[in-house]
Amino acid sequence: MPAPVCIIGGTGALGFGLGLRLGRAGVPIVIGSRDPARAQESATHASEHVPDASFTGLQNEEAAKQAETVIISVPFRNQSETMTHLKNVLKPGQLLIDATVPLAAAVSGKATRTLGVWQGSAAQAAQEMAPEGVRVVAAFHTVSAALLRDLGHELDEDVLVCGDKREDKAQVAELVDLIPGLRAVDCGPLEMARIVEQLTPLIISINVRNKVRAGIKITGL
Repeated sequence: MPAPVCIIGGTGALGFGLGLRLGRAGVPIVIGSRDPARAQESATHASEHVPDASFTGLQNEEAAKQAETVIISVPFRNQSETMTHLKNVLKPGQLLIDATVPLAAAVSGKATRTLGVWQGSAAQAAQEMAPEGVRVVAAFHTVSAALLRDLGHELDEDVLVCGDKREDKAQVAELVDLIPGLRAVDCGPLEMARIVEQLTPLIISINVRNKVRAGIKITGL
């Protein structure tokens, strides 16, 4: 059986969708939320969608203790607060997958614009806030939350992965490959996340104009 994965923000659209897909692939999922009751409610809801999977709902700090791989899937406005609360919980050797996008919607702006992050990207900000020894990789910025949640939809797109260590990205790729229809693409060091994060508002704009749920696919690989 695959090792458990914790999804901080697993009650949100992207986190919940990832939880469903990974849970259906046999990965035990620990859903984290600031509100433990909401986390448990989401775990129950997920179990209704995928009865054979393992879903647990816990408060964020407790959830992060349950897995060596932790996905952060929270709005940008909550990233700093979430990472601050996890600072004394995350431990060296854990893999932190950051899916945060600094959308201007976080400050009542447009979802088709991003905010400047002085560290360079939300992923680099997460790395700065994470305890020493926690490995940070950026991924899952361009996958539609709605399509992840729609288990009847066959996915067919790439997940762009950025990180400073090849073995960390390989570990994320193994997780991505558990979800049929998704393929991980190594995009280079973590600093490349500043470019990948900009693709989210681009896709949102494409979706609005064409009434679709577009994804990214890299040709020639």
